[in-house]
Amino acid sequence: MKVAIIAANGSMFDAYKVFNIATAAAATDAEVGIFFTFEGLNLIHKEAHKDLPLPAGKEHFQEGFQKANIPSIEELVSMASEMGVKMIACQMTMDVMSLEKEHFVEGIDVGGAVTFLTYAQDADVTLTF
Repeated sequence: MKVAIIAANGSMFDAYKVFNIATAAAATDAEVGIFFTFEGLNLIHKEAHKDLPLPAGKEHFQEGFQKANIPSIEELVSMASEMGVKMIACQMTMDVMSLEKEHFVEGIDVGGAVTFLTYAQDADVTLTF
């Protein structure tokens, strides 16, 4: 199976959705690729992914994640990388935001929409968060 995910939003909830699906799919030996664009780039930014915002009024979830022993976003990013999840940072968004590859976690690729579309053209599952 091949899974293609677009990560366009940058909250902690978005990160958990993206990386939960990605690592679950990778654990079943699926090929997984994630295209990070706009605020979604925060999910793989070296600093930003360590302190992602929770939606207003949902701050109590942080304690719930800890009580349930849910891995941190930082841990999930590492897990995804170790499991072979392909992570593509959007070149256009990086240009707009004056970001360079070294601003992001190790092991990512940089590419445009065509790079992702080429990857996703034969995906069995395509998701957007």
